[in-house]
Amino acid sequence: MNEVPRIVVVGAGIAGLCAAERLRDLGFDGEVVIVGSESTMPVHRPMLSKQLLTGELGAADVLTAPSESLDATWRLNTTVTQLDPRRRVVHLPGGEELEYDGLIIASGVEPRRHPGGLNGHPRVVVVRTRADTRKTKTLLERSREQVVVIGSGFIGCEVASSLRSMDRSVTIVGRTGTLMNNLLDNDLATRLTDLHRRNKVRLELGVSVKSWSGNASRAELLLSTGRAISASCVVVAIGSVPAVSWLRDSGARLENGVVCEATCHVEGMEDVVAAGDVASWPNLRFDDKPRRVEHWTNAIEMGRAAAENLLSGRESATPFTPVPRFWSEQHGLRIQAVGMPSVGTEHVSLDQASSSERSLTGYLRDGRLTGVIGFDRSVAVLDYGKKLRAGSWPDTGAAGDRQLAGPPPLSPV
Repeated sequence: MNEVPRIVVVGAGIAGLCAAERLRDLGFDGEVVIVGSESTMPVHRPMLSKQLLTGELGAADVLTAPSESLDATWRLNTTVTQLDPRRRVVHLPGGEELEYDGLIIASGVEPRRHPGGLNGHPRVVVVRTRADTRKTKTLLERSREQVVVIGSGFIGCEVASSLRSMDRSVTIVGRTGTLMNNLLDNDLATRLTDLHRRNKVRLELGVSVKSWSGNASRAELLLSTGRAISASCVVVAIGSVPAVSWLRDSGARLENGVVCEATCHVEGMEDVVAAGDVASWPNLRFDDKPRRVEHWTNAIEMGRAAAENLLSGRESATPFTPVPRFWSEQHGLRIQAVGMPSVGTEHVSLDQASSSERSLTGYLRDGRLTGVIGFDRSVAVLDYGKKLRAGSWPDTGAAGDRQLAGPPPLSPV
């Protein structure tokens, strides 16, 4: 192998960057090589569907600069094609092989493509990179006609809210009957749906795009209900898929991502860890089922944890047991979540003063709090996050009537 130890990080997103920086923080003085298909340094992805789209921030403002002490070799615009764990090499285009002593898999996810082939239309975009947002803004500048968002999940709703703040006409097309019901329980999803309606977002829910046609200036969509809608710009926001094609023949267990142990070590591989959106691991704080968590803060924390456990070795590694958190702002409403609400089997109001806008909902399993979702309850959500991290389980029984209608299983939008 290499005379100087080399750790290769596959993926130039935030998880890969944070992993590389943590290696240096812990005193690793070998070679660090970051290889990724990305064209730039890591982008602050949550800003793409918010401040960058609306123009509040410029393209340079959403870049995440590495620390000056990182001292890493960056191989951007480079797609890793294969992993050979037996020989400890990753394959690059043109037949190049890159040896490693340790490997961090942080290849992230790719936008799910529309099954009807819409992604090939010149008026169709996704929101995953700065270039995607730039193309969206260009299309918006060329026409004031309606924008259609396909997808009723997290990103689709944020994009619709941003477009309405720009006084654009927007329609959401989604397969489910309410918005964001892959993250919210039925009551909260219904309230969010009503909020979008009150803010003049047109909703075509419980339907799908049956077929499409159009030209360079317009896309025509035919819905499963038989209704036809026209748009100058179509945003496809139907989720993402783990970027694992390069791992197909590696022997890694690939089930909705690359499956890891609780310590981020990839099952069955030596000196290989994974982090970020691509990693499926059991968060033992909640249960032992491997899951992926696609949140910005989780990618940061998991990148650091993976680096620590790679250096410590499997036997001395510490399980990665975060309390996940995310936030979204839609039509002025701040939505925040901590923990893992989807693990809960029942939910209960934690706020006697809840209203049509403000509310605080707890999710429980076997009487233990697994997560909290707040609408405009920032301080309370942060407080419950501290309790979850401390392992303090407040008595929620007196806060309201429990309901056996917790968040539904994750489903495609």
